[in-house]
Amino acid sequence: MTRLDRLLRPRSIAVVGGGAFATNVVKQSLKMDFAGDIWPVHPTRSEIEGVSAFQSIADLPAPPDAAFIGVNRFATIDILRDLSAMNAGGAISFAAGFLEADDPDGPRLQRELIEAAGDMPVIGPNCYGLINYADGALLWPDQHGGRRLTPGTRGAAIITQSSNIACNLTMQRRGLPIAFLMTAGNQAQTGLSEMALGLIEDERVSVLGLHIEGFDSVPGFERLAARARELNKPIVAMKVGRSEQARAATISHTASLAGSDAGSDAFLKRLGIPRVHSIPAFLETLKLLHGVGPLAGNRLSSMSCSGGEASVMADAADGRAVTFPPLTLAHRAEIKETLGPLVAVANPLDYHTFIWNDEPAMTATFAAMVSGGFDLNMLVLDFPRTDRCSDADWWPTVRAFEAALKANSARGAIVASIAENLPEETADDLFARGIVPLHGIEEAMEAADAAAFVGQAWRDPSSTPFGRRGGPAKPGRSGGEASAHNPHSASLGSAPLPLKGGEERRPLDEAFAKSLLASRNLPVPPGCRVSSAQEALSAAQSLGTPVAVKALGLAHKSEHGAVRLNLRTPDEIEAAATALLPLGTGLYIERMIEGAVAELIVGVTPDPVFGALLTVGSGGVLVELLADSRTLILPATHDEIEKALRFLKLFPLLDGYRGRPKADIAAAIDTILAISDFVVENADRIVELDINPLIVCAQGTFIADALLVGDFETLEKTA
Repeated sequence: MTRLDRLLRPRSIAVVGGGAFATNVVKQSLKMDFAGDIWPVHPTRSEIEGVSAFQSIADLPAPPDAAFIGVNRFATIDILRDLSAMNAGGAISFAAGFLEADDPDGPRLQRELIEAAGDMPVIGPNCYGLINYADGALLWPDQHGGRRLTPGTRGAAIITQSSNIACNLTMQRRGLPIAFLMTAGNQAQTGLSEMALGLIEDERVSVLGLHIEGFDSVPGFERLAARARELNKPIVAMKVGRSEQARAATISHTASLAGSDAGSDAFLKRLGIPRVHSIPAFLETLKLLHGVGPLAGNRLSSMSCSGGEASVMADAADGRAVTFPPLTLAHRAEIKETLGPLVAVANPLDYHTFIWNDEPAMTATFAAMVSGGFDLNMLVLDFPRTDRCSDADWWPTVRAFEAALKANSARGAIVASIAENLPEETADDLFARGIVPLHGIEEAMEAADAAAFVGQAWRDPSSTPFGRRGGPAKPGRSGGEASAHNPHSASLGSAPLPLKGGEERRPLDEAFAKSLLASRNLPVPPGCRVSSAQEALSAAQSLGTPVAVKALGLAHKSEHGAVRLNLRTPDEIEAAATALLPLGTGLYIERMIEGAVAELIVGVTPDPVFGALLTVGSGGVLVELLADSRTLILPATHDEIEKALRFLKLFPLLDGYRGRPKADIAAAIDTILAISDFVVENADRIVELDINPLIVCAQGTFIADALLVGDFETLEKTA
């Protein structure tokens, strides 16, 4: 049981207000044949939509399980107080003008709303509410395009932070059965993760879809992901905020903390929640996960009667985790026996039109193809428009595919290359046959990618939503629980270090930063601080050449010409030292590392939602240009770091590209893990750390440059 149970699955609904929106709630619940009680509340009207009305909340025959409050923002607060006092199950606050509004009264009214509600759950304010298609309960102030869920069946639960997107989702004609659709509003008291936990517990929910503008609670989402695995109910997210414009729109619309996009990506990956980037892909992924669940692997098959379609399918998988693996010789021979001599057998398969409308022949070919143990079998099939054409010849193909899947206990989807070429009634029929209808080739591939990701995440014993190395998250790691009455009031991550007295956040100079890292047994090349050209010559003689000479006190030395590399002779070293001394606060002389295989960047930055973020990528002077990086949330595990490195475009170079020496990848992982441990252990001191490059050699790694920003006094005492 959750505190949202009565609200989500009500047996009685109070509707407060007499305007068009409140009237629509009564109308839509009646239209959906809601079997419970509907109690309109209005001070002067005797009935609404033919249902007898009550003059006040106090006149209701019993505490309602759910209430829709469709009055202005000031009256909303009084209504909430009355509902809470009578132990109502929960309320939808429709009115806008609270914290999300650019209004001086907004913050005060939101505080008053939270106080008035007490422990009674409130969804909103500034939201449309809830559609329960499983029970026909609609706390929804507008028309919608959905239908009651058939008894004994399951469907998707969807939560969105946009009421308009929610309306649009109800109008989809793609065959996705929906059990619940809910809007979150500005989450004054009840956050997105709590709503999701309440929905996912319902046995009529098969999959959960989240349109996310901001995360209400990091621990809440961790609990949600863990519970989803326990219930075998996958989650798919459409997280907005990749662009600056999207982030600005998010802040103006909700008051949520959007978090950095890289942090959001890393957080969702850690939770085993795939992220899609469009509404069509969101719907198709929900359909695939509803129909077949997470995929056991990433091996796909494709069949079509067109070479053009086979090529488009192959291209759509390029660069994705899902693949169309080549057929074995034995498998090719088995398929070849069912087709004519002119057909080239491959995966994707163009089976030509020689067997079109020959159901036994197509059944034999399809059965031979799907017998290969693929994780998902796709059949490309666009249906004709029936207002001008006949689709009679398409159904033998459907029946043949259905028989082939059943004979091999295989999972399958029919993919329409053009979305409108798969009508809703046809999609419904395919679902009834155990075949997932997918609209659009790119969307189908994105859905397959997401389903394979969930399957891999759930199988991986090292993958866990909680904390580090399999342990539960500590309460303090992400700032603790959000307030029960305001999920945005608590810090959800390690905020940037507030330095005393407005002190400028300047980096420690490289000499001190490296001495600090070396004291933690991190691999720093031999080096020392000097203050003259003569001291530089003496230091170079002691360290051994070649050396690097750097001006201290500059954050980005290469941009200021403050670095000289690979210096071997006394004249080179003296000239470099003389030239660089005026640029900074002294010089740093360091033994050059030879035999580099590759250069990495390892950076740690704070995020207001997720805490410290670790970025690993291609390093050196081209770091921004290459944009080849992966971001992880700290603390990170050995496996997470290894996976991040393997995803880099640079990784083939680390792995001995075209006969080059292989890098010491194990040492690189150990060093990055040690760096992340250093940051976690000093989280209250460090604001930012940037190591670029981390030089990876055939044996060992070396921190060639380090930029560290933090509490100077505290760090000096711990060095």
